[in-house]
Parts: sequence; structure tokens; C-alpha cells
Amino acid sequence: MQERDYIQFITEIKGNILKSRYKAASLANKEMLLLYYHTGHKLTQKIEDAKWGAGIIRKISADLQKELPGLRGFSHSNLHNMRQFYKEYVDLKLFLRESTYNQPLKILQSVTGELENNEIGQLATAQLELPEILQLITGQIGQSTTGQMSTEKFIILFIEKTFLKIGFTHHIVLLNKCKDISERLFYFNKIVENQWSITILEHHIHSQLYQQKGKLINNFHKALPEKLLKHATDAFKGEYLLDFINIDDNDDERILENEIVKNIKKFIMSLGNDFTFMGNQYRVIIEEEEFFIDLLFFHRTLQSLVAFELKRGKFKAEYAGKMNLYLSALDEYIKKEHENPSIGIILCKEKTDKVVEFAFRDYNKAMGVSTFKTSRQIPEKYKGLLPDTNELKKLL
Repeated sequence: MQERDYIQFITEIKGNILKSRYKAASLANKEMLLLYYHTGHKLTQKIEDAKWGAGIIRKISADLQKELPGLRGFSHSNLHNMRQFYKEYVDLKLFLRESTYNQPLKILQSVTGELENNEIGQLATAQLELPEILQLITGQIGQSTTGQMSTEKFIILFIEKTFLKIGFTHHIVLLNKCKDISERLFYFNKIVENQWSITILEHHIHSQLYQQKGKLINNFHKALPEKLLKHATDAFKGEYLLDFINIDDNDDERILENEIVKNIKKFIMSLGNDFTFMGNQYRVIIEEEEFFIDLLFFHRTLQSLVAFELKRGKFKAEYAGKMNLYLSALDEYIKKEHENPSIGIILCKEKTDKVVEFAFRDYNKAMGVSTFKTSRQIPEKYKGLLPDTNELKKLL
């Protein structure tokens, strides 16, 4: 490694850091991501092409701190993250050209213009096979409201409106926890749409939101207006992770309910967006006879009441009849005139899909069955090595 080359490299990064600091606050996240991407590119080039050892990253971080005392975000671990960020999204390099780094992003400004004479447009069009991430991004063109948008314009719009709107820490969490690009793109949209914090993002990844979305067994297609079908399907999961509750196998539904109510904020976070809690043991009266719904919510997007019935065991067919009664009462006595039909979710420990399907077949009220897990079971490989909950209680 030549000393002059190294000093020039440090000076270049220092210059980019200082220039980036002067950008408008509204562009701060975008500029930071571009800075980190550019830095990751430079680090990768030097380590791979100039044969610098990977250990040089710690020295670079220390020297940058000397040059810019109090500098944040350029620890040796974050420099490793920048390399990872660049290497994972190297296929976006054509759309994040190094030559545009210190200029207003002309490639992003061209979204509303023409791309025929743009170098990026020519290069991207010349590729016979787009890399996987670009294939997945452009696969959404069919769902685009523009209809006639070109591949290049769509990718640039995605970068401007989604990719560069996501915080760097969010990006790193997704890189480390979601190896599948399709899953990452799903969370990209959710982060931008709902302004998720890191905590909320990690929770949804841990609870497998991507894998469970749309897996709810239901009769929505026959019970809800067509305009609500997609929203209703997206609003519920096939399985919910309730790792914040502490219950034993012998505890009944009332204990489960109390644990959920005590942790209602976490439960709502598990459910997703737009749920408003209306109460537990919600009373409805039919001809002077009282009935109590375990948990009642209102979903703002669906404009529907949502009743949850909690079951500690396996789904039984008779649960559908009871839920149908609750939904009829809600629609008759509680639902406002402008609201959509009520929806019922039976949340149980396990289910048999065909039994659920047959149980719902002749009902015209919108119902679904989800399962829950608490993540407190001992992993298979540790069974026999550690005492279970009951044995531990006896020991104590």
C-alpha cells in the first residue's frame, strides 16, 4: 500500500463527508445513503483492486476520527456495513452513478423527463438479463398506476421514492435478517408507507409478517364487498407471534385475554396498522340476553369492526356459529351506517384447514381463523437438556 494513495483516499472521503454535511436537512437521509453507498464502493475497490487488507478498515476509521473529531457513523463496524450495503446493491450502480454523487441527482430528476439520450437508459436497456433485484422491481410495473412507465423510469422512481427514503440502519437490519430480496422489497414498501421504527421493523421480521401475510383461512370472498377483499386479506395474518405474554399450557382463555389486554400496545403492533382497540369482554345485548366478545377492534382502512375470539386449544367447528352470532349482533346494533360489515377472527393454538373451510362454507359473515405462538417453547435441539416450565416450577 502506497502512503500517497492512502492519504489521497482519506482526503477524498473527508471531502465527501464535509460536502454531504452541507446538504439541505430534507435531503439528509438520501445524502447519507448516497455517501455510505459511495464510501462502500470506494472501500471495496481499494480492498479488492489495490489489495488493501480487510484490516485496513479499522485504521481508516481511526484516521477519519483524527481528521474530523466527533465524526459519527464512520466506526469500523459501520464501514463494514457500508461495504455490505454497496456489495448487496451493486446492481443499482447504474442508477446511483458515482459521477452524479456531487451533483443534483440528474438521473432522479429525469423521472419526469425523457431517458432516450440518458446513458443510464441506454445501459440498462442494453442488458439482456436484468439482475434479480431489478427484475423484482420492474415486475411491479404491471401494478403501477402509470401503466406506460418504462423500465428505467420505474427503477429510478423506486430508488427516489422508496430505496432512498429508508434509513441506513433499517437497510442493515434487512440485509442481515432477510436474505430473500422479495422479502426485503416487501418491507421496503411497509417502512415507507407506515414510517416504521427499527423496533417495529424487527418485530415484524421476527413474527414473519412477510411469510404470514395473506395466509389467513377465511370466507372473505363471499362475505365482503369486492373493493375490500385485498385490504381485508392484507390486514390479517395466518399466525401471530405473541412472545410478550406469559402463559402456561393449562391456562384458560381468560388468562390469555388478560395477558393480551395488559400488553395491548404490543398486541396491536402484532396485528399491524390501523387497528384501534375498543375493549375486551365487549357486551352486546340480544333480546335482553347478554353476550361478551373477547376483544373488539376497529380497523380504519377497512372501516369495519373486528371481533377476536380467543381459544387456547384447537379450532372446533362450533366456534364459527358463535362468531356468526357476534357479527350479526355487531352489524345490527353497533356498526355505524357508513361502516362496512364486521369481521371476526378466531385466534386459536392450532387448526385443521379443511375443518375451518367446511365450518365457514355456509356462513355469510366475514370470518377467519389464525393461530398464535408464544415463542416460549424449548427449541427441538435443546429438549431433554433443559427442564420445561412445569418442571422448573417444581424445582423452585
